[in-house]
Amino acid sequence: MDVKEIVKDIKSQFRLYMNGPVSQNMRESGLDYRVNYGIDLPRLNELASGYEKNHEVAQELWKDNIRESKILAGLLQPVDSFYPEIADIWVESMHTPEIVQITCMNLFQHLPYAREKSFQWMADEREYIQLCGFTLMARLLMNGEKLSEKDEDEFLDQAFSAVEGTELLLRQAAVNALRKYIAQSRENRKKLGRMLNSYLSSSKVELKNIASDLKSEIDSFL
Repeated sequence: MDVKEIVKDIKSQFRLYMNGPVSQNMRESGLDYRVNYGIDLPRLNELASGYEKNHEVAQELWKDNIRESKILAGLLQPVDSFYPEIADIWVESMHTPEIVQITCMNLFQHLPYAREKSFQWMADEREYIQLCGFTLMARLLMNGEKLSEKDEDEFLDQAFSAVEGTELLLRQAAVNALRKYIAQSRENRKKLGRMLNSYLSSSKVELKNIASDLKSEIDSFL
């Protein structure tokens, strides 16, 4: 089959596995897709396993604002032909936390330039690009990625800027990345613990609560 036939075949299977109630619940939760079949992730992984990874197929799938198409795109995209400029194009078209999470898990964390992109995206001013940066960094830290002292300082600076900001999604993503940082080493816990001290006495209740939760997590390793 050529690329168009493969894409058509994939989309025909979306209709077979459509889950109306799940799709409706997602819409009511604010997940904004042009089309959403409500197919669960295990089923989508199973569906993807029936096809070979193919750059052209993945790119065609990504172009559609269809939830399942975007998820399959990340599963079918080969790493070696996914160049940095394509990664930027994909990230710029992300508009739901779900696609950010799933694409980071299925594709972005495996890229040879993942660390570079994570820092680039965290420093961006656009919410969903920043969200992708923090989500990717959390994945990398969870996988044991070691940061240089300079990179650590930059990550912590970006994370605390997000924690102090007003965007809830970014705050949650930054806190999650900090938790992965905490879990990595005793040195990380000591460094972050010192930084949290000023937040523990903050007059802003949310900041104080976040700092307290992170400090409790650090103490749980002792």
